[in-house]
Amino acid sequence: MYYSNGNYEAFARPKKPEGVEHKSAYIIGTGLAALSAACYLVRDAQMPGKNIHIFEKDAVPGGACDGAEIPGLGYVMRGGREMDNHFEVMWDLFRSIPSIETEGVSVLDEYYWLNKEDPNYSLCRATKDLGKDAETNGKFGLSDKASMEIMKLFFTPDEDLYDKPITDFFDDEVLNSNFWMYWRTMFAFENWHSALEMKLYIKRYIHHIGGLPDFSALRFTRYNQYESMILPMVKYLEGHGVQFHYNTKVENVEFAIGGGDGPKREHTGVGQDTILKIQATSGVFKRNPYSSPTKKLAVRIDLDHEGEKSSIDLTERDYVFITNGGCVENSTMGSQHAPAPWNPDIKPGGGWDMWRRIAKQDPSFGHPDTFCSDPQATKWMSATVTTLDKEIPPYIQRICKRDPFTGHVVTGGIVTVTDSNWLMSWTLNRQQQFRDQPKDQLCVWVYGLFPDKPGNYIKKPMTECTGEEICAEWLYHMGVPADKIEALAKNHANTVPVMMPYITAFFMPRAAGDRPDVVPDGAVNFAFLGQFAETPRDTIFTTEYSMRTGMEAVYTLLDVDRGVPEVWGSVYDVRNLLNATVKLRDGAPVTDMKLNFVEKAVLGKILKKLDGTDIATLLKEYHVI
Repeated sequence: MYYSNGNYEAFARPKKPEGVEHKSAYIIGTGLAALSAACYLVRDAQMPGKNIHIFEKDAVPGGACDGAEIPGLGYVMRGGREMDNHFEVMWDLFRSIPSIETEGVSVLDEYYWLNKEDPNYSLCRATKDLGKDAETNGKFGLSDKASMEIMKLFFTPDEDLYDKPITDFFDDEVLNSNFWMYWRTMFAFENWHSALEMKLYIKRYIHHIGGLPDFSALRFTRYNQYESMILPMVKYLEGHGVQFHYNTKVENVEFAIGGGDGPKREHTGVGQDTILKIQATSGVFKRNPYSSPTKKLAVRIDLDHEGEKSSIDLTERDYVFITNGGCVENSTMGSQHAPAPWNPDIKPGGGWDMWRRIAKQDPSFGHPDTFCSDPQATKWMSATVTTLDKEIPPYIQRICKRDPFTGHVVTGGIVTVTDSNWLMSWTLNRQQQFRDQPKDQLCVWVYGLFPDKPGNYIKKPMTECTGEEICAEWLYHMGVPADKIEALAKNHANTVPVMMPYITAFFMPRAAGDRPDVVPDGAVNFAFLGQFAETPRDTIFTTEYSMRTGMEAVYTLLDVDRGVPEVWGSVYDVRNLLNATVKLRDGAPVTDMKLNFVEKAVLGKILKKLDGTDIATLLKEYHVI
């Protein structure tokens, strides 16, 4: 498996790997990573669909990418997905997945046309004082000191960030700024989360810094993530004969370790771009420090299908793709009249317990308890509010400044309530969010980063609130008159709260080796998938990361001779770096920084030397000077 970029590799079709028709694949989970692995097995590895088995512990596929009308509860979306035009693996795959809406076009086609015709941007990013515009005016509000703190983190080696929280590098100069409000609410970062992950995010999305305040950098699907992404993939796989096994838990994968060295795999390809080949061979993409070349063979899968235990014995021709961990494990739902229960206990058949059993078998299989041992630090809550008539929508429209019933962009991303004790944010994507949703109803997604604090209107923690009470708190912050709040929340909306104990587990401070490599050194016939597998340069909590692990796993194990598109290289593009530097300073050139006499003199001499060169022209083009 090697990385590539450009159309030469992107448009090529790989040859069929030798003997693939005599091999089988067993995939654990049906989230984006698992479904992507299955799609790449079918499309590029050209494995017969009947040889591919997918195990899902629930009754429906999708993992964290859910969206459903649940009988007796109502419409529920645990979360939402924000996409980027440089999700290279995602678009590589979705160009081949047929739309289930329009015959003869792909998921990428319909997504591209939709976001061209209806581009995303927010007209109100934040509110305060009961629904008034917070007037952030697209500004980050960073002082020179805050800007330097961010710059210092950006240039700090990864090794110096292992196991350290964000607060080791940012003080109140950053943490009290608009920048941090935008950032933490968009990506769900807490102050105690990983400084390493924060750095990786800044590097990964340096090209979108300017679009952060109004979400103009983002793109969204037409419907909820389940109907727009998961269902088309499932239909594609079913059409190729792939076998899905629902209500089937995988309790363990047993390995035989030893007996010499395992396969030694190249990380370069014939005709590969010179720069990418240098990266692959220089050691810049570090492998797991607990790795060894020792042969590692998956030999058995232990299953539990609705209480009936069984096992599958594996050979070297049987490939296993393991979704380890899981951000929505142990999620619970409340209702309009009941809070969501707190249930963090890890049990057999779930992604965390399975990973713990696997990790005991070899040090290179990761350290799950780095991520799942403190659910109080990794939880937050969301809720889906469904408005039932025309009573609540005018308050929504007053804030988002758009008619929410047009089928077009509504809020254009989350609206954060800056003076909410829960640090509440809420959003409406294009309505209707569900194909069968009544035309006079709206589905609103609400979440709170501080669910343990008493609300401003409902004087108790979000964790103890019914759906009706969460709706009342939201209505209060939208500026609904106090004498109308209770009746609207009770009779004109249905709200379903969701508790997710491990939703930000992947943001916990970590070190190299805490996540297993997608294909560990010495692995014969298995790979790890999803948000808790390690792939270089990309960032977790994204659709792209999950799908990338699926592609890399298949291309590595099946030796597919085509490049995996590299993570978009904006961090190596001087134009993006210069533009981000100025945008973070709210458009102020570097020459406006408060400098002492000596610093000003040095800067003046440098600029004089650059005068008349292409470097000076570039600096002026991006308003750095």
